[in-house]
Amino acid sequence: MQKISLIAGLMALLSACQPKQENRLIAVEYPVTDTVAQVDDYFGTKISDPYRWLEDDTASKVKDWVNTENSVTQKYLSQIPFHDKIHQRLSEIWNYPKYTSPFKKGDYFFFYKNDGLQNQAVLYRQLGENGTPEIFLNPNDFSKDGTVALGGISFSKDKKYVSYTLAAAGSDWQTMYVKEVATGKILSDTIRWIKFGGGSWYKDGFFYSGYPKPDEKKMYSDASTGQIVYYHKLGTPQSKDELIYKDDLHPKRYYGPSVSEDETYLFMDVSEGTYGTELWYKDLTKSASKLQLLFKGFDFEYGVVDNIGNKLLVLTNEGAANKHLVEVDLASADPKKWREVIPEAKELLSSVGTCGGKLFAEYLKDACTVVNQYDYSGKLEHALALPGLGTASGFGGDKDDQTFFYTYTSFTYPPAIFKYDIASGASTLFKKSEVKFNSEDYVTEQKFYTSKDGTKVPMFIVHKKGISLDGNNPCLLYSYGGFSINLTPSFSASRILFLENGGVYAMPNIRGGNEYGEEWHKKGALENKQNVFDDFIAAAEYLISEKYTSSAKLAISGRSNGGLLIGACMTQRPDLFKVALPGVGVLDMLRYHKFTVGWGWSVEYGNSDNQNQFNYLIKYSPLHNVKKVAYPATMVTTGDHDDRVVPAHSFKFAATLQKNQIGENPILIRIDKSAGHGAGKPVTKLIDEDTDIWSFVFWNLGMNYK
Repeated sequence: MQKISLIAGLMALLSACQPKQENRLIAVEYPVTDTVAQVDDYFGTKISDPYRWLEDDTASKVKDWVNTENSVTQKYLSQIPFHDKIHQRLSEIWNYPKYTSPFKKGDYFFFYKNDGLQNQAVLYRQLGENGTPEIFLNPNDFSKDGTVALGGISFSKDKKYVSYTLAAAGSDWQTMYVKEVATGKILSDTIRWIKFGGGSWYKDGFFYSGYPKPDEKKMYSDASTGQIVYYHKLGTPQSKDELIYKDDLHPKRYYGPSVSEDETYLFMDVSEGTYGTELWYKDLTKSASKLQLLFKGFDFEYGVVDNIGNKLLVLTNEGAANKHLVEVDLASADPKKWREVIPEAKELLSSVGTCGGKLFAEYLKDACTVVNQYDYSGKLEHALALPGLGTASGFGGDKDDQTFFYTYTSFTYPPAIFKYDIASGASTLFKKSEVKFNSEDYVTEQKFYTSKDGTKVPMFIVHKKGISLDGNNPCLLYSYGGFSINLTPSFSASRILFLENGGVYAMPNIRGGNEYGEEWHKKGALENKQNVFDDFIAAAEYLISEKYTSSAKLAISGRSNGGLLIGACMTQRPDLFKVALPGVGVLDMLRYHKFTVGWGWSVEYGNSDNQNQFNYLIKYSPLHNVKKVAYPATMVTTGDHDDRVVPAHSFKFAATLQKNQIGENPILIRIDKSAGHGAGKPVTKLIDEDTDIWSFVFWNLGMNYK
């Protein structure tokens, strides 16, 4: 008895000496969100939509709701004791010069550079490879708060002019301007109401796609339809632009004009959504020539890489799920007459670039870049030697170039620029990033786990060397899973904060992407979308079973289609995760197609106007599967100018979660002002947003900032 009492006493003493678990509960008082008696009938199924009024994002009542919700969120975040320290550390990590690979145009080399904490990267130019850099375009001068961003640029064939687009407050709407390269003079040419494109130069003007002028009161939410192709001649007003192509019978199509490097042909890519193209062409050397259909849509994808006279090099997945490069004679586009230049391989042929009369084929091998150099007959000349398993980009240039620059990066390898010599196939380091980060302290693993239906799925796992696999590590699981978009290794300054504080970062390459070709994509689209969520849930279960983490230490994150992923998984398995971060997500699967360009996603998701597709959409639509259960600590994020995935998705989802949450975990929504879907967001806003997100994650996973 005495021995037992002694042991009990020692245990009690040791327990008293242990630091007590800090109570992380911060009380949240949610605002009362009004409801309306809105009920829709889908093929006999009645679906209520009590927060329909939140779709009117310009209404004063909605703006008041936004302000109230933001106040609740900021009050919560302000009580996290290390919030300001995280902001300080993120600013330190972010503050290093960032460069893009130089590209040659005429006598000049151009490149983008951000000194460290500039809101927007600046476009520089210099004479020759060793010239003195000078500012060519500085978007930081276009607005005081850095919310005007520089989009795409396009040089005229003689390199005398450059067209460039600007977007304000994160919107997809862009305005195009023209600058004289030699003098820096901004010309009077101004093109408004364009999206997803720029100018493709021909002679003394350019082709472009534009939309009719929208109702400016509803320009961030109304459906964008009726895209038209025009030709703009320098020195004339937009109202005088020549109509090239218009199709009133198919207003919900995208049109992308491009001119061949030799200015012989105009090509026009046509699509009805995010997958499948149709290709038209016009002989620009013949004044009477009209656009002619080359490849009918929309079962496959076609991309013109180059032309040799009247023969085209086309990258396509017709006849090759992993894509191949074929030579097509314009006299006959019959696939039986194609000449295969680069055949289909086991790995996905993700893109083909041209430079110096050579072809540069980029492959994905288990979601990592592999690059081969071929001649135009398809003969392999060089296999590029990359630093490791990572992502490389920038393989292209003009036909008379002898060298070019490309960028390589990975999870623990900050972006570095290499110079490539085409003749020898040799790469030399040109510039590396000076980040305050020791990559030798971290390790990247690639594991293959089994999904619900037996499919093997790869996953990258990044963490400090020597961590204990005891189930106690905080973990962030991130993915996307859709639209044929591939997730490959990339460096994130923001992510360093999590890794250096003992976090594990995991990124599975789930179905819906294109990492293993079109079949991998199709297995995660339309009626197969549940596979995407199953793959992600299986990744979480793998991380837990292998003791990388536990449910109490697991956060999940995704943006856009990835926001849908998080919304679906947290409503299907709320028990599996501690923190959920659905960002700018597609969360109302019954009405997404009614806003801006949402109609173009029907080829990926299906459409609730179709009864069969409604039947599977309603099963996973995050908004419509919220129940009165205990959900993870959730912070929904969106932007008030998001006209890609309108903020109503996030508004309605957050309000529904707040009403139904029965646990103590907080349900917050962070609505960024003067911000959109993400592109062009200024650095100050990026740091502020990541500060709030990481503070929320650290606090709710029981982490302390070190």
